[in-house]
Amino acid sequence: MMIKKQRLSSWAWVPSLYFMEGLPYVMVMSVSVVLYQRLGMSNADITYYTGWLYLPWVIKPFWSPFVDLLKTKRMWIVSMQLLIGAALAGVAFTIPASFYIRASLAFFWLTAFASATHDIAADGFYMLALDEHDQSFFVGIRSSFFKLSVMFGQGTLIYIAGMLEESARLSNLFGTKHIPYVWCLIFFFTAGLCIAFFLYHRFILPKPASDRPQKNITAKQLAVGFLQTGISFFRKKGIVPAVLFLFLFRFAEAQITKLIPLFLLDKRINGGLELTTKEEGLTYGTIGAVSLALGGISGGIAIAKKGLKYWIWPMVLSLNLPNLVYIYLSQFQPQNLFLINVAVGIEQFGYGFGFTAYTMFMIYFSIGENKTTHYAICTAFMALGMMLPGMMAGKIQERIGYPDFFVWIMICTIPCFIITAFLKIDSGFGEKTENKRNAEMR
Repeated sequence: MMIKKQRLSSWAWVPSLYFMEGLPYVMVMSVSVVLYQRLGMSNADITYYTGWLYLPWVIKPFWSPFVDLLKTKRMWIVSMQLLIGAALAGVAFTIPASFYIRASLAFFWLTAFASATHDIAADGFYMLALDEHDQSFFVGIRSSFFKLSVMFGQGTLIYIAGMLEESARLSNLFGTKHIPYVWCLIFFFTAGLCIAFFLYHRFILPKPASDRPQKNITAKQLAVGFLQTGISFFRKKGIVPAVLFLFLFRFAEAQITKLIPLFLLDKRINGGLELTTKEEGLTYGTIGAVSLALGGISGGIAIAKKGLKYWIWPMVLSLNLPNLVYIYLSQFQPQNLFLINVAVGIEQFGYGFGFTAYTMFMIYFSIGENKTTHYAICTAFMALGMMLPGMMAGKIQERIGYPDFFVWIMICTIPCFIITAFLKIDSGFGEKTENKRNAEMR
């Protein structure tokens, strides 16, 4: 009875916490790309500047020990939610300004650092506030609400922005410069939502006795401990192919992910599909996001049945080959929205299915002593693998055009195939065997 009561109370904060965790991430990583495109920034500048915004997630393992040392995880969570709301309001204030690029990027940087810190605290709090059984029970729920938040950001919010753009243009509400003011409203709304989460979580989050600062450990001891753990990571067997895999697995996808919304929105004369903001929110932000989630779920089920080693090559193919749909779309520039939605849905489903192998490999390579820190280092390489290729994508596209860019993307899939051939994965890893099923039933 006590377990049921505790689980019921956990429903009050686990879904909302992870929905909130996804909001700043999607605003920084996805919505910023659409914002700058609608404000007239070049593709090269968009991918370069927004690519730098990945940096906080690359380096967050380096300051995660200090979140353990100072104050409580609960304090970090609510403080960062308030800071995120304030930073997104700062973005909204600067959008209409003549110096909007530098000012808005500064606030996006602040949002990104606060979001990365929030991730550290939220994941730590999750493990402190829930027992092992409830952690397992809520793991799928927290992942689902994070994905719902991403869909809300790059789907619902962008769709609403498109509707407001059309309404403002037709009514001449803000004159000819209606787009900046529309996006001001979107960011003010999101800032208000974050502050609402801050107020809610300030009162609703539990106060577990184990959530307290580590008073007997100094910052120097934590830094030395982290350094030693990092050294042990780079001494692991098979470290070279593993790190190359972590960095190169999404070499093609890192570039195309930045360009898809720009390609969908760009004018047909420039080689794009010239969708409206509303249509892009539906196509990529909603149908694409749902397909991505379904692909991830399917990938998890597949690995649970046959293991990672069995599925690694099908998943590598699934991640890379569907990018061919963009060669077709860029060559023929179809105007049929249903056809475009199907093509984007296929590619995103393949991405979600294939990415499961990447996630499972990070778990596999982190097995052993210090697995939490080793997994954090793996995620840093993952973020770096998205950051660096994504930064150069816009410049490449502007030089060679969309059709040749998507051909280039297919060439960029080759390193992923090569490095996968050198991986050593234990047979049966990730597979839910009959013995495991029987044990779980008992």
